[in-house]
Amino acid sequence: MPTDCSPKLFAFEAVERKSVVAAFDGGAITSNAGALLLGQLDRGLGLVRRFSGCFTDRRDPRFVEHRLETLLGQRIFGLALGYEDLNDHDELRKDPVFAVLAGKLKARREDCEPAAGKSTLNRLERMPKRHGAKYHKIDFDQGKADALLMDMFIEAHERSPGRIVLDLDATDIPLFGNQEGRYFHGHYKSYCYLPLYVFCGRHLLLVRQRRANLDAASGSVEEVERMVTRIRKAWPRIKITLRADSGFARDELMTWCEANQVDFIFGLARNKRLEAMLKEELAQAKALCEQSGKPARAFKDFRYQTLDSWSQERRVVGKAEHTLLGSNPRYVVTSFNNAAWKTRELYEMLYCARGEAENRIGEQFELFADRASCATEAGNQLRLMFSAMAYVLMEALRRIALRHTILADAAVNTIRLKLLKIGALVRTSVRRIHLAMASRSPGQTEFEMAHIYIARAFGSG
Repeated sequence: MPTDCSPKLFAFEAVERKSVVAAFDGGAITSNAGALLLGQLDRGLGLVRRFSGCFTDRRDPRFVEHRLETLLGQRIFGLALGYEDLNDHDELRKDPVFAVLAGKLKARREDCEPAAGKSTLNRLERMPKRHGAKYHKIDFDQGKADALLMDMFIEAHERSPGRIVLDLDATDIPLFGNQEGRYFHGHYKSYCYLPLYVFCGRHLLLVRQRRANLDAASGSVEEVERMVTRIRKAWPRIKITLRADSGFARDELMTWCEANQVDFIFGLARNKRLEAMLKEELAQAKALCEQSGKPARAFKDFRYQTLDSWSQERRVVGKAEHTLLGSNPRYVVTSFNNAAWKTRELYEMLYCARGEAENRIGEQFELFADRASCATEAGNQLRLMFSAMAYVLMEALRRIALRHTILADAAVNTIRLKLLKIGALVRTSVRRIHLAMASRSPGQTEFEMAHIYIARAFGSG
């Protein structure tokens, strides 16, 4: 007769002469009940289904327990819920919410669970250097994934906007192993990758993994040309502006913009010639700062051309700022003339708004885009795409379901903690699966409103 094992009890300090103990004996309980909203939203958007179209599955269907959509959904939902490692999925595969999201409550084989474990998911993103490796049966098409990001961006708009600003930015992903393509970057003082991101507001249009021995603007002309072509195909009359820091102020990119009626505003690295042109304004700002005891700034508008790297003169705006810590001059180069944007407004209202793109990159890291643990570049690019798709799903949740709630402008991590990580007791009967969520959950109102707005958006109940 089998022995009944009592769960281990964890004792804590007594309260009002009553002992406090805890044990992992609650049965079917989940901490991810809010993820049901992600599943409902995904069914409306078709994101996971469409993302699966970016893969070629060469597995023998006779021996497949977990469909490709199940694997991709599990990985994307897991990142959105805060599970960065594949090891987490050895327990998550037993989570009833992940079974619901997979649309499968029971595995076909007795030794399997409704969702996949770490080994199966590892074979999904393992990109070996050898072509035709034994366990590599699923191929990823990066071009199709790039096109999907653009399609999702365009479909998010009910009508053509009059003008959009595309923010280009490069960031570092530190590497702590011997990953393929690792290089030491002097600015970041570490071995890293240098991915290229492109955003339009909160929408993610591109994420491209790159080696750190490249220029920050490397490949940007080709990527911008592809994106602009797709955008103009959907919205022929739209006006497009590129915005980026000084790492993208390259003649090749600016020349392409000028030839293709795309406006730009890029930061410009300071040098002695630029500082000499701003000498009077810097002195003026210094005098005002010393007089008032507060930071002061003045602006100057002038034409400028580098000694040998630019093909022509361009408009440059200089900000002469003096703070209590000293002089702080800044410069931007732009295609806009003074009639379109006045000097001060150009810098303060148009250029400085690019800080929003840095916030969006921060959200990528909240979705573990910096987790580059694969041995190959291709594997780490796929991991980057998983985080990108998780971001697209979370941004759609914010834009569609939370737009009239206090979470309308919340960061990804805040939405995760307040809306998705809800504890629930799972009761399964013949006719339904009932998730009894925590009665005192602080996100009840937002959950209810999100459910209503998703149902309205996609006509589901």
